[in-house]
Amino acid sequence: MITTSNLSKKYNNNLVLNIESLDIPKGQSFGLVGNNGAGKTTFFSLLLDLIQPTSGHIKNNGILVHESEDWKPFTSSFIDESFLIGYLTAEEYFYFIGELRHQNKADVDALLSQFEDFFHGEILNQKKYLRDLSKGNQKKVGIVAALIGNPEVIVLDEPFANLDPTTQIRLKQIIKNLAETKGVTVLISSHDLMHVTDVCERIVVLEKGDIIKDLATNAATLKELEVHFAG
Repeated sequence: MITTSNLSKKYNNNLVLNIESLDIPKGQSFGLVGNNGAGKTTFFSLLLDLIQPTSGHIKNNGILVHESEDWKPFTSSFIDESFLIGYLTAEEYFYFIGELRHQNKADVDALLSQFEDFFHGEILNQKKYLRDLSKGNQKKVGIVAALIGNPEVIVLDEPFANLDPTTQIRLKQIIKNLAETKGVTVLISSHDLMHVTDVCERIVVLEKGDIIKDLATNAATLKELEVHFAG
């Protein structure tokens, strides 16, 4: 589904990402972990054509992401609150995203009804602009908006940050369901090793822009990651 070849990104001759090869098959729940500055957000930004590669490329379902926009109809993401439109209410934002993804109001309402327990009564019918919501509630809006239109690829950067424990548990269920029952390719970056090992069947560790581990998740993965980062 997603193939990376000889990908690099430099800023002022400082190499921040260098991935020779990385293939992520359709339907995989894929986790990206690493310390600050490891290159996680840079990789996602390249995948979403927010920045241009210095060399190499990423293909999404065979489409070169930095040369064509044909990948956009089946790909969605939430990186941070800058993806939101602060002067809209949650409902206005959801319907706006729905229009972009050729979903009518009834389609969007049907999706939103599945996430009432995720919203905890704090998102819909609040008559609040998105900019006035808490960081956690902004994140909930962004994540659910990324599900509108049945995307085949979903990219989430630090999805568990700023969420309370109950919401984190529900989000894990949502992510697992997307990958296991709907065949969605889900890419997640996280600083939280426990959360990412809970939801991802594969985890790649980045360090200073390089892949240093590529693990199929099993019962020993969390311990292996903890030992790695403790060292």
